[in-house]
Amino acid sequence: MSSNLRSVVTGVGDYLPARIVSNDDLAKIVETSDEWIRERTGIRERRQAAEGETTSDLATHAAAKALAAAGRTPADVDLIVVATTTPDLTFPAAATMVQRKLGAPIGIAFDVQAVCSGFVYALAVVDNFVARGQSKCALVIGAETMTRLMDWTDRATCVLFGDGAGAVVLEPRAQQGATSDRGILGVALRADGAKQDLLYVDGGPSTTGTTGKLRMQGNQVFRHAVVNISEAVLAAAKTAGVSLSEVDWFIPHQANQRILEGVARRLGIDASRVISTVAEHANTSAASIPLAMAKAIEDGRIKPGQLLLMEAMGGGLTWGAAVVRL
Repeated sequence: MSSNLRSVVTGVGDYLPARIVSNDDLAKIVETSDEWIRERTGIRERRQAAEGETTSDLATHAAAKALAAAGRTPADVDLIVVATTTPDLTFPAAATMVQRKLGAPIGIAFDVQAVCSGFVYALAVVDNFVARGQSKCALVIGAETMTRLMDWTDRATCVLFGDGAGAVVLEPRAQQGATSDRGILGVALRADGAKQDLLYVDGGPSTTGTTGKLRMQGNQVFRHAVVNISEAVLAAAKTAGVSLSEVDWFIPHQANQRILEGVARRLGIDASRVISTVAEHANTSAASIPLAMAKAIEDGRIKPGQLLLMEAMGGGLTWGAAVVRL
């Protein structure tokens, strides 16, 4: 086995539910306003899954687009990992449902639960399969129906989240072992369970027997996000052997425009290099990074060979970063 086998992104796909919910729409059901939401978050609108439309449905659509972009079919897929905090059912894993809906053959399929950091965590997990030659064609999917976890009387949280899915195809490619290689070059993952009370859902199978609703201490999450994410980013860049000045595009988790700007400032990354979709998508948790990447590839900003820096922070608290050359 080549010691320089890299996990290379060969296709990217996305999916957004059809229904658009504007800030003005939310102002009809909770005490808020378009101005209040925009000023604090940068969000203008978000998507909401239709009744009967599930997380695995969204994930399957995004996966199919990613496979098409990679020139692959479901028959090629041997590994599916879905990062989600909103699975269709307590079990089985959403990934097995995607496998069935795509018509992919028997292989490996499981979910990763790291909330908003889920996509970065899943990318790292799948890299450990692909770069070791244990998978020839893997799907890494971030998919969420976060609106199903909202307390629609809590204006501090219900305005922040939306639904969507993004997916990438990872395939092994022999590379030179240099920073110019395509593929996943460096990853840093972190968690601090002592910070659980800052962002969590107040229900679950072994506590309340219900799904629960999302609860958050927004100011505390903001403070931890800016400091902790910056450390993980620098660690991932060090592992990759690159400097932040070499990064072409910064693709952060789309939590809040102020957090995006705060992290970029702390890292010395110019705003012109930040991919932001928070205004249109809101916070889609594990789906936000692949959704943003897909949009920027589609509009021509991100090009093959460019160096991408991804980061996220979510409940747990979990956070992490990844450096990838497309």
